[in-house]
Amino acid sequence: MEWKSCLETTEEINGIHTTPPRFTAGFAIGIIAVHLVYPKLPGNVANATTYPFPVVYREVNFEIEQLFAGDLTIKEDIIQAAKELEAQGVRAIIGACGYFAHFQQDVKEAVDVPVFLSSLCQLPIIKTGISEKKKIAVLAASGDNITEELLKKVGTDVSRLIVKNIGSLESFSAIRYGRLTLDNGRLTKDLCEVAVKLKEEHPDIGAILLECSDLPPYAKQIQAATGLPVFDFNTMIDMVYHAVVQKTYYGYF
Repeated sequence: MEWKSCLETTEEINGIHTTPPRFTAGFAIGIIAVHLVYPKLPGNVANATTYPFPVVYREVNFEIEQLFAGDLTIKEDIIQAAKELEAQGVRAIIGACGYFAHFQQDVKEAVDVPVFLSSLCQLPIIKTGISEKKKIAVLAASGDNITEELLKKVGTDVSRLIVKNIGSLESFSAIRYGRLTLDNGRLTKDLCEVAVKLKEEHPDIGAILLECSDLPPYAKQIQAATGLPVFDFNTMIDMVYHAVVQKTYYGYF
């Protein structure tokens, strides 16, 4: 794996350039997304306007419940999508659902670019950064599927986690069951209430992680309601992007 540097100077721009045979270029982040139809608002991982940099998607077709459960029959489809993204020139691969974690190990071994399929990949970092006395609240679309086996695949375990299932919220049902109308105001209110109640019940919560790729649009409001650090897919994607596309710094000293 070898990347060309960004074209920043006149000399670089006017140089001689070669590339593998690709019909597009400039996508550093490739995202694997399940074929699901419902309103995907800005902030959602499946909405390209979420990012200040170009992203490219590969669609996979299976039931979301198969992904929640880590059904092995879908593994090859996910690996193939990752290989197609790599062939298109992406520098890192993301999955647009926390339960892609089931296949984190398989996919990273199948390609040569970094792979961060799940927001749960951030758990080791969060645990490192907050006091051992503090816990992490995980708001999950399918709480029962946040298992020890799943967490092991992203380098962590259930210790210090408080998992809260939000998939049963009526206001979340448009996302969960693929309906075409979403009451975004109600969902925002409900998620904030869940987070506040969780903090009241567990005063030792030191951070919140939003597992679901549909939840980043609500991260700011949840943070305002709880006063806690909130991690989500986009905190991870921003970090990964800046690792694979470094920049020259300008200023004075």
